[in-house]
Amino acid sequence: MNLDYGKFYGRITSGIRSGAHGREILNATDRFLAGVMYAAYPALLLRLVCGKLLQRGGFREAVTTALPYLLIPGVSFVLLSIIRDRMNWKRPYEEWPIDPLICREKKGHSMPSRHVFSAAVISMCILRQNAALGGICLGLSACIAAVRVLGGVHYPRDVIAGYLIGVAEGSLLWIV
Repeated sequence: MNLDYGKFYGRITSGIRSGAHGREILNATDRFLAGVMYAAYPALLLRLVCGKLLQRGGFREAVTTALPYLLIPGVSFVLLSIIRDRMNWKRPYEEWPIDPLICREKKGHSMPSRHVFSAAVISMCILRQNAALGGICLGLSACIAAVRVLGGVHYPRDVIAGYLIGVAEGSLLWIV
């Protein structure tokens, strides 16, 4: 099957483009969702550390509790970045004559999506502590994936890979 991504992209973004403020709303949604996820992570770490300290646990116990929530996402992010840098796959706007709804100048480094990976691994950290809130965050991570594809900065494969890798890496929290 030979997919014309330009036509596909035109179809999936036609509704956004036809709206008076579609592009602005998509960009605001991208920034908002990323901000929510990146604010949730330090809040989780603070809750873990303060929770142990308030339970009369020592500083060492508080750090030990939070350490997997720092190391697993952190090491995974670095490894993902190295792999992504070596692969250096092009972005949709580099390969197709499309007008991306999210303006980016960056070249390459499309696969996997680090935005989606980060959101998914943060969601898994939250899920480990609170199932309902973690489930909501996983849903928000999927929304980030959709926004990144609609924005024209990632292919669907990039965001799917980022999401699955983030969930897999975050699942390591149940082992440690």
